[in-house]
Amino acid sequence: MTIPILILAAGASTRMQGRDKLLEDIHGRPLLRHVTRRAVATGCPVMVALPAGNQTRRKLLEGLDVTILEVTDADSGMAASLRAGLGVLPEEASGLLVALADMPDITTDDYLNLIKAFLNDLEANIHRAASVDGIAGNPVLLPHWALNDPSVFTGDAGARHLLRQHAERVRLVPLPGAHATTDLDTPQDWAKWRKRC
Repeated sequence: MTIPILILAAGASTRMQGRDKLLEDIHGRPLLRHVTRRAVATGCPVMVALPAGNQTRRKLLEGLDVTILEVTDADSGMAASLRAGLGVLPEEASGLLVALADMPDITTDDYLNLIKAFLNDLEANIHRAASVDGIAGNPVLLPHWALNDPSVFTGDAGARHLLRQHAERVRLVPLPGAHATTDLDTPQDWAKWRKRC
């Protein structure tokens, strides 16, 4: 079964005080390239949603086997990126793994663990990454049936409405430490994270 990975990287980094968080250095690489390389290493098809015309972010992906989706209405919220991903989703895809580009701790094994849990679930539930102590986070693997829910594709909530509406069908997949709950939105977040690393 095919499980494409969609990396949401079309946000404006509005809380970074003029900096682009996806350009921040992670072990010698910009964050966007770091996150994307780990997704590509799964062997799954990888799509990256970028704001239309952002050549700086596009250049970070040069040489990687990814499909770049230019999101012309990125300002309308996260749903615009989800719509772009659905527009090119292969027919044989049994689900879509939705990942955030600002989560530096997510590893290739984390992606693969989510996919394995999904493929072993005969009921095709939603699978959501969680911290080791059970706090829900990201990425989220949406089965094919969930991709037909129109609420996923409006506004900036992304899949949050879907996760609430179908809470009984959400299965948490614990990842090491706080991998699933560490996203870096502000300079303060970055400073704290760098002190831990």
